[in-house]
Amino acid sequence: MRRVLDFFRTGPDRPPVSDDLEEVRRIYERRRWSVFLSVTLGYGMFYVGRINLAVVKKPMLDQSLLSATELGYVGTALLGTYAIGKAVNGFLSDRANIARFMSAALLCSAMANLLLGFTSAFWVLLVLWGLNGWFQSVGSAPSVVSLSQWFSRREMGTRYGVWSASHGIGSGLTSYATAALVSWLGWRWGFWGPGLACGISALVMFHTMADRPQTLGLPAVSDFRNDPVPPPRPGASLAKAQLEVLTRPAVWVLGIASALMYVVRYGINSWGMLYFQEARGYTLLSAGAAQSFYFVFTVFGAVACGYISDRFFRSDRNLPALLFGLVNVGSLLGLFLLPPGHVWLDYLLLGSLGFAIGVLVAFLGGLMAVDICREEVAGAAMGMIGGLSYIGAAIQDTTSGILIDAGRTMVEGKVVYDFAPCFWFWIATSVGSVLLTLTVWRARRPGE
Repeated sequence: MRRVLDFFRTGPDRPPVSDDLEEVRRIYERRRWSVFLSVTLGYGMFYVGRINLAVVKKPMLDQSLLSATELGYVGTALLGTYAIGKAVNGFLSDRANIARFMSAALLCSAMANLLLGFTSAFWVLLVLWGLNGWFQSVGSAPSVVSLSQWFSRREMGTRYGVWSASHGIGSGLTSYATAALVSWLGWRWGFWGPGLACGISALVMFHTMADRPQTLGLPAVSDFRNDPVPPPRPGASLAKAQLEVLTRPAVWVLGIASALMYVVRYGINSWGMLYFQEARGYTLLSAGAAQSFYFVFTVFGAVACGYISDRFFRSDRNLPALLFGLVNVGSLLGLFLLPPGHVWLDYLLLGSLGFAIGVLVAFLGGLMAVDICREEVAGAAMGMIGGLSYIGAAIQDTTSGILIDAGRTMVEGKVVYDFAPCFWFWIATSVGSVLLTLTVWRARRPGE
């Protein structure tokens, strides 16, 4: 066991790789861009092995393999273990070799997906999808830790925004490509295809990511970019700094606001394709295309949010978070109230909703908490916010499944689902998220 722990632990600092500043700069830039691309694309692949359940829901319901409530429980199994794992792994990531930690987790997720394609038994699906949630939980906080190790605070807003877009890339690929696989080859390929893709990506990540700069004989990023951070307090340990995160009311408020926003995010992620097929008359492929369009706009929102906040709001995230929280509420209302048959309006509302969610996932889902916490506990802050966020997402999946099943009726021998209770649930939580965001405008990093 000790040998396994040592394998995943961050390495010791090494002597400077060179006295030539130009040589150090060249090595540093090459390594950190390799890390940035690996973290961004690699984290997107985590979503390929997570969102795919949404694609197979309609085929499994049509074949009476599971009910909507059971699918909700299966979804909650992943999101529940993800919530716990994200909090735990956020704290571990501050001490981990991120390259090994993330690539091993993605490989395990790939194996879980491959096994899922061989069963339709409820309890087996529940257990395997729950295990997949734990492996998936290693993706987010370690990614942010790696970014904070290789990029300075002045660079983080834009880099974080681009990284946040990776979930849209992975989700978009899953929604359409996996829908095509399922349409051609059956629902089992909704697990086998993503499993194979994640396995290959894990091997690539292992070879292209890197541990902290200091373990390679390079200076800390704050020194390299001349972007100093507040010094640690005398006698302060990492454990004490992490405890400070847990006792800050502003971090808890951000976590709850993010949890409410995640109800909407995972409501659309988990049930959006079923909604468009059942309530708006889309086919599996056209629903996959609509969902992919939504995810593309989450990418635009994630990329734009960092640039806008850094360029126009002096790295302040509060006002943009409020504005796009209101866009989120308005877009949900539009999707709910608009009658079916207006495809271009569906896409317009999906685009605005996706853009808003992309912004809010970046801000409420981590960056606002990282901004008000010390650099050395970025992983703990992300872990805590992520844990609370996915508790909200987990509650959503079961609640939405129950609400959808409660609206299940037979019309001329055909099963019909009423999504109205679901949408009111999502709208109410989005309003709550906006109101909570207003209460943390004056929060700042200790020492500032």
